[in-house]
Amino acid sequence: MTKEELRLQEAQDRTAHWKRWGPYLAERQWGTVREDYSPYGTAWDSFPHDHARSRAYRWGEDGIAGITDNHGRLCLALALWNGRDPILKERLFGLTGSEGNHGEDVKEYYFYLDSTPTHSYMKYLYKYPQAAFPYDALVDENRRRDRRVPEFELIDTGVFDTDRYFDVVVEYAKAAPDDVLVRITATNRGPEAAELHLLPTLWYRNTWSWDVPEPERPSLRVGEGGGHAVIEGEHATLGARWLYCDGSPELLFTDNDTNARRLYHLPNPQPWVKDSINDYVVGGQKDAVNPERVGTKAAAHYRATLAPGQSVVTRLRLSNSPIPGGPFGREFDVLLGQRLREADEFYATIIPKKLSDDARNVMRQAFGGLLWSKQFYHYDVARWLQGDPTGPATSAERMRSRNHEWRHLYNEDIVSMPDKWEYPWYAAWDLAFHTIPLALVDPDFAKAQLVLFLREWYMHPNGQIPAYEWAFGDVNPPVHAWAALRVYRIERRLRGKGDREFLEKIFHKLLLNFTWWVNRKDAEGKNVFQGGFLGLDNIGVFDRSAPLPTGGHIEQSDGTSWMGMYCLNMLAIALELARHDPAYEDVASKFFEHFVYIAHAVHDLGDEGINLWDDTDGFYYDVLHGNGTAHPMKVRSMVGLIPLFAVETLEPDVIDRLPGFKRRMQWFIDNHPEFREHVETAQKPGVGMRRLLAIVGRAQLPRVLRFMLDEAEFLSPHGVRAVSRYHKDHPYVLRMDDMEHRIDYEPAESTSRLFGGNSNWRGPVWFPVNYLLIESLQKFHHFYRDTLKVEFPTGSETKLDLWQIATELSRRLTRIFLRGPDGRRPVYGGTEKFQRDPHWRDLVLFYEYFHGDNGAGIGAGHQTGWTGIVAKLLQQSGER
Repeated sequence: MTKEELRLQEAQDRTAHWKRWGPYLAERQWGTVREDYSPYGTAWDSFPHDHARSRAYRWGEDGIAGITDNHGRLCLALALWNGRDPILKERLFGLTGSEGNHGEDVKEYYFYLDSTPTHSYMKYLYKYPQAAFPYDALVDENRRRDRRVPEFELIDTGVFDTDRYFDVVVEYAKAAPDDVLVRITATNRGPEAAELHLLPTLWYRNTWSWDVPEPERPSLRVGEGGGHAVIEGEHATLGARWLYCDGSPELLFTDNDTNARRLYHLPNPQPWVKDSINDYVVGGQKDAVNPERVGTKAAAHYRATLAPGQSVVTRLRLSNSPIPGGPFGREFDVLLGQRLREADEFYATIIPKKLSDDARNVMRQAFGGLLWSKQFYHYDVARWLQGDPTGPATSAERMRSRNHEWRHLYNEDIVSMPDKWEYPWYAAWDLAFHTIPLALVDPDFAKAQLVLFLREWYMHPNGQIPAYEWAFGDVNPPVHAWAALRVYRIERRLRGKGDREFLEKIFHKLLLNFTWWVNRKDAEGKNVFQGGFLGLDNIGVFDRSAPLPTGGHIEQSDGTSWMGMYCLNMLAIALELARHDPAYEDVASKFFEHFVYIAHAVHDLGDEGINLWDDTDGFYYDVLHGNGTAHPMKVRSMVGLIPLFAVETLEPDVIDRLPGFKRRMQWFIDNHPEFREHVETAQKPGVGMRRLLAIVGRAQLPRVLRFMLDEAEFLSPHGVRAVSRYHKDHPYVLRMDDMEHRIDYEPAESTSRLFGGNSNWRGPVWFPVNYLLIESLQKFHHFYRDTLKVEFPTGSETKLDLWQIATELSRRLTRIFLRGPDGRRPVYGGTEKFQRDPHWRDLVLFYEYFHGDNGAGIGAGHQTGWTGIVAKLLQQSGER
């Protein structure tokens, strides 16, 4: 075992708490639902960025390149000032959904360069302009632009022209679980000398302002130091802490309390407030900070003027005990170097050696982004709805507002976030995809995340899994069972043994969730499911989560297919558990039969002769029911490809050992001949009878793939598009009751405000569904082998088997991030700084989705969450 694997083992065994400290600090707490106490749920407006420096947060904290403990009590992050900004740079800036022409949008450049699973070593890069940060210009220009125009980015303002910026690299290394070394290296990339103020800041989350009487406050004060500055902290549950600051910085103290005078024109109970350090440094108010040098927030103020190309190093050390001797002796840099080497040794066991240096770099940064995107997430919905004793009285509107049906929900955990700025809250189906690459580096964390969302303080008593903070009651695709089985198998391959206890625990809770789906989303009891938007946002003709403007309801091809996939995942888990416990044979039979009913319903809706499958076109469509009619909505979209996800092979070596299940399955097939077409069989010499369960049968599969693999339709040079390119010249138009509803192919940002935000499933490439398409092709190949080959691409006359096609799709996706023969990465499109500049070209951002024609990254720029699955693709398929 490598040193990092030993630390992981100690953390899992609870013999050493190596995961107590990590990058668990949010990168945006303002503008979130849980900080919104407005009557009508206007989160973006009720707590804007302008309030963030002055108003104490209720549920969390945010910062730049920061760390905190696993309960978010004590935070350490970087603040900066270039002598020109109107405020300290204490947090990342971006636009809210109502300000951006394509929704929420961070306007900074920062990169997660590295992290081990225990965070024994971490590295982060922030690019800080030397000109005044253009806050107003970014807001005004993006507000001026409409949805047909690209976003106005920070690099477009000219602040990085002639390289007038600082590269600020922050590294963390753990000498022990509670002894964290910090090295900050700032480099002037510009042509002239430039001023830089570095303010590493230590503060306690405000847990004292919300109750009467006020709970005990923690404290920070000046400590004893020899040749260096010391901030000493004391907290009732965290205990004592010491922050050692190399050299002789000026120590500034205040309290993490709201500046009521600035925000509300009310007197402050005491003058030392959250933004006092800002007023001292930027405003020059010498009496702004506490002269007694005590408080709950403190900063070490370093000032330097850097010549062109010059670097300055600042060292810190956060420990739970006094450091005997000097905290910054020779061993400080030796230990940092040692932790980096140990990180290299750890990743050498995970990242294939056959990959190029560039591909290894992409894979390492993908893991780094996933691990940096862990966040302390705290939200008690009942307390939030009721308000705090020290806050204003709760209005009747608020008590009926967002998430009021989720009062049981209490979150106070480390959770994998989609993006800690644009999505600083969990999303259930995003998280399922996070766990796949996470399982390669930390199977125990991946398993714990999946189990967490099924615990009684997350899952609704009715069995629903919470979707995301803006609306826990929305419905995400049911991929939890799929992820659990994948994580189980990944761990079994890595460690030689699967965690049956984990699989069994999660299976029982998923039975509740499956029942919720059957009872709530099969409105007519016909095994055809709805579910609403199902994470696909504005892919549809209209918002499927809202009452339809046409009336009636939609029989969803994707909703039904997700449930078919769910059945097969649960069947596979039950069969795995039945290997050692025959009791699971009965429930396996239940999921087998339920799947067959669903597969049959897709092709004969409730025995009414209505199909989600269109035999003329050879594709699957949603069916709109209204005014006593059924109308297929012939949109060639991901909705029609999702039926491919429902596929599983039953192997004879499994089935023959389960005689009860085998007998019931055969009885069902023999006595229901109308369902036989959904169970395909093949005799494998010397092995026995293999059975394929799939919604898309042998006759339909090549026809669906004809569309999917056509470069004039779904197939992009960089994966599979969410909507066929066919609709660029042939938009789908639905006219009903004098209303026109329309779908066009839009390869980049959407011009539709149907679902709001920067969501767009009308043409771009999305990694999660592409990953499932690849896996589905592999499963089909597992059954058909070389007996099924199709053209790739369609019309090329080159025929490949499905495994070869899956591999080629995988490589099209990974090529988004890799430098091509021309030295350019498709992910960065025409942004020349990222393509050519040596200080930018090896930095990788993992966007939310990708341009359907050229692969450029779009949407959330740090959505390493599900796009981080590129690491798994590189691991399993390579790059060539």
